[in-house]
Amino acid sequence: MTELTEIKAAARKAAFARRKAAFDAGHPAPAAHLSEVLAGYRGVPLSGYMPIRTEIDPLSAMEEAAAHGPVGVPVIQGAGLPLKFSRWEPGCTLREGPFGALVPQVDDYFEPEILIVPLVAFDRSGGRLGYGGGFYDRTLEMLRAKRPTLAIGFAFAAQEAEALPLEPTDQPLDMLITEREILTF
Repeated sequence: MTELTEIKAAARKAAFARRKAAFDAGHPAPAAHLSEVLAGYRGVPLSGYMPIRTEIDPLSAMEEAAAHGPVGVPVIQGAGLPLKFSRWEPGCTLREGPFGALVPQVDDYFEPEILIVPLVAFDRSGGRLGYGGGFYDRTLEMLRAKRPTLAIGFAFAAQEAEALPLEPTDQPLDMLITEREILTF
């Protein structure tokens, strides 16, 4: 393991512990600020995510957005590949995808212009530490090469880190939303 790999692994371990504590504390309306931001982008194609384990839950904001335009969820295509996004609607039939995240039973792919990005840790300059697969970094790089694409990190405030071990391939967030605040970078 390289030194950076070890530093990232330690940062992830600490962030997972903070995220679990925040998740266990149970926040009443964690997606209220997310809904507020998305209301300004009605009808713009967006992707959320189906929360797994201790991730903050964006579903109420996704449901509101789906009344105005296409909403999708990420579908992993394979290691080293960018994500694809399949159209999701409240109540649609789901199946288990890779890593246990639910995806729509029927694939109906489209390209979102806004991505609500799950994460392990974030910093106040738009840095994001993910799970280590590079899926969102590759996907954001691909989408941003075609058109402006807004990356909105969604996390518990407790997932903030002082500084993150970032690499040149790490795609920055444009905005970060927690249960407490909205940060724009």
